Amino acid sequence: MEDAYPLVREVYPDLVDELVRLLESAGEQWLSIAVRDIRLVAACGCGDDYCQSIRTSEHPEGAPYGPGHRNVVLDPERGMLILDVVDERIVYVEILDRPPMRRLA
Repeated sequence: MEDAYPLVREVYPDLVDELVRLLESAGEQWLSIAVRDIRLVAACGCGDDYCQSIRTSEHPEGAPYGPGHRNVVLDPERGMLILDVVDERIVYVEILDRPPMRRLA
């Protein structure tokens, strides 16, 4: 089922390149490898003009992530990038206050 969703690196390659670099500099070696294979499941859908966040895994609306969840706050040059990680799997990429991303696919 997951293969039905495009790889984020094919849709937003610049974003993935930046995430790899920021994760490596944050000492998150495993996530810097894993981010290359995340899939674009859905846009956030909140409707806020400053939000370009993406779901990289299916999960119920409004439900907490539960045990094994952690946030990885990155330090980009512009805006905010925060990853929701559950059991070392990236399930959501929060992208806030950044220039519009250019979609390739």
